[in-house]
Amino acid sequence: MANLIVICGPQAVGKMTVAESLRDKLKYNMMMNHDSIEISDRLFGFGTPAQKEFNTTFREKAFELAVKHNIDLIFTYVCAFEIPQERANLTKLSDLFTANGGAFYFVELSASLERRLERNETPHRMERKPSKRNTSWSKQNLLRDAERHRLNSNDGEIWFPNHIKIDNTDLSPDEAADMIIEKFQLVPNEREEKEYRYGV
Repeated sequence: MANLIVICGPQAVGKMTVAESLRDKLKYNMMMNHDSIEISDRLFGFGTPAQKEFNTTFREKAFELAVKHNIDLIFTYVCAFEIPQERANLTKLSDLFTANGGAFYFVELSASLERRLERNETPHRMERKPSKRNTSWSKQNLLRDAERHRLNSNDGEIWFPNHIKIDNTDLSPDEAADMIIEKFQLVPNEREEKEYRYGV
């Protein structure tokens, strides 16, 4: 039985670093949204039809294999809450894991725009996400999406039974990860490091 933790929130809110902390504390595997984005961009070009199709196929297959092989997974994602299809896609993902006996946890991070702009240019982010190294572009993209989309839920808006919203403006990744573990009473796996963070 595989569990899935989805960590969503706007760009540079801290999804990756919180996910990495959870990975190390729980010994879950981890897939960033940028894992599929970076490779599909590199193969097929930014925003092309082939890139979009490959990106979707990459993620769907990863989720299917996690369920098939009972691998607990963390996935980071930017969700536009005003788009109905976003909830439909996440519900489909939840159903995939819960129908096979696992659990689905939805974690939502929020932070001030000022803090997100600071985090947008951290060395760790540049290292892990090559497409963000053009900081002028990524800053414009961050600001544009903040205006165009609702990247956090409204107060009292709950999409899933296991849904937590954390303002991590002033929290370290470890502090946010500990809040998630406590909220959902998550228990670490007994696994060798090479099984969940090989090559990291």
